[in-house]
Amino acid sequence: MKRVLVVTGVLLLSVGAVVAQQDVAVQQQNLMKAQGKNMYGVLLKVVKGETPFDQAAVNAALAGLEADVAKIPTVFTPNPKVDVVDATFGSSQKIWQNKPDFDAKVTPVTKAIVDAKGTAKDAASLKVAFDAIQAKCTDCHETYRVKLK
Repeated sequence: MKRVLVVTGVLLLSVGAVVAQQDVAVQQQNLMKAQGKNMYGVLLKVVKGETPFDQAAVNAALAGLEADVAKIPTVFTPNPKVDVVDATFGSSQKIWQNKPDFDAKVTPVTKAIVDAKGTAKDAASLKVAFDAIQAKCTDCHETYRVKLK
């Protein structure tokens, strides 16, 4: 009887640890999705001419990006060691093998966003700013993001 209780306890603890890791992975993915909504759901649509240039919407998207990018080092502090179920992309374990380099990539992205806030005044200038931000995002994604599907 004691063995059954011990085995049950160990299984429950294991399940709890996996659920906790999955929660961390979901939190990390949600942060990246929020950035994607601003970057691709707002800014890219303006750059492509799918939506008209709206200074207020552009400013809000850039402010949202700036706030979310600043959260990356803290949200990506715990290593969930699992990927989000059914996710297309995940976090490479390289993040936690070289965390200082990963964290250092935030500064150039933030600088590109801040620069964009001062220069994006129409669709043409937004395209230049968008490309600069995208280049800095891609720099990190090439090293620290993995395609799962």
